[in-house]
Amino acid sequence: MAGQIAGLILAGGRSSRMGGTDKTLLPLGGRPMIGHVLDRLRPQASPVAINTNADPTLFTSFGVEIIADTIAGYQGPLAGILAGMEWAAQKPGSSHVLSVAGDTPFFPADLAKQLASGGSRGAVAASNGRVHPTFALWPLSLRDALAAFLESGDTRRVMTFIEQAGLQVVDFPNEQFGARTVDPFFNINTPEDLTEAERILDGAN
Repeated sequence: MAGQIAGLILAGGRSSRMGGTDKTLLPLGGRPMIGHVLDRLRPQASPVAINTNADPTLFTSFGVEIIADTIAGYQGPLAGILAGMEWAAQKPGSSHVLSVAGDTPFFPADLAKQLASGGSRGAVAASNGRVHPTFALWPLSLRDALAAFLESGDTRRVMTFIEQAGLQVVDFPNEQFGARTVDPFFNINTPEDLTEAERILDGAN
């Protein structure tokens, strides 16, 4: 695949099931959850940015660019992806954005490689019969189509746009973390999920 892959961490959610706390900053293994996400993403994409609509100073210590949605109002993950595309379009050589969720610290270390294996048209990750629409490789050529999709106001469903854009679905197997077999797209939505993530991390160390 020609061109460079820029990385985008989507951290713009409201974390309602975590009591409104920005869950990507909650401690996991003694440091913020998003630090684990960055560790997984940095070897796979460059440059990297965090998309958040929270106070950007909360994220400045991570050493990457912080970008907010470019569309007013809380428009969901697609607004963050559009902001990421607009940011990446200003980076020389970038042709795609690899988006990942900031609450999913165990995603595959070969995510970019596998999603790019189908060529330049873009792809979305799946596992155990489920598609994970925030884990996708987005060609920057889709930027205008995504902006028009959001402006239409018909729906903000990520899967609807993925289907319209014709992104390929790439399936990923479960992975071993110590003695545990884990879906690499296990995401942390609740305090119970965070406890389980600690157990997974402890088993991998």
